[in-house]
Amino acid sequence: MTTNRNTSYAHEHTPRLQIGQLAPEVYKAMVKLDAAARQGVDPVLLELVRIRASQINHCAFCLDMHTKDALAAGESVERIIQLSAWEESRHFYTEKEIAAIELTEAVTVLTDGFVTDEVYENAAKHFDEKELAQLISAITVINAWNRIGVSTRMVPGHYTPGQFKH
Repeated sequence: MTTNRNTSYAHEHTPRLQIGQLAPEVYKAMVKLDAAARQGVDPVLLELVRIRASQINHCAFCLDMHTKDALAAGESVERIIQLSAWEESRHFYTEKEIAAIELTEAVTVLTDGFVTDEVYENAAKHFDEKELAQLISAITVINAWNRIGVSTRMVPGHYTPGQFKH
């Protein structure tokens, strides 16, 4: 999905290291944790959560991956574009999706006052306890992936949907 319209783009940066090669047991454990965390989470909702956390964390690699996965799964370009301004464009999302997005923001930016009772209770209205546990797990895992992606400077733009799941 990378465009070649403009050949004057800046040069791609070099990744700092390949964590999957240098810490393969950690990487394999993360992949297993990711697979366990996403069980039972609606795939569309999962990608919205992953995209929103990745926007907040400025993880270009994960944004590239999860927007492409969302598009491949049938998500609309419009909803993906509006996600960074969801509070002003709530009408694009269901109440359940909004509750998940709010929870994602609270878990991702813990320094903004932690996960408030209001945010948690709103999520609990839309998800049963098992679903909520899985959702919190999925949010936690994408935040861990974001930290790996940002700190190792993973290079966006080369991911193909279905290439691998994290």
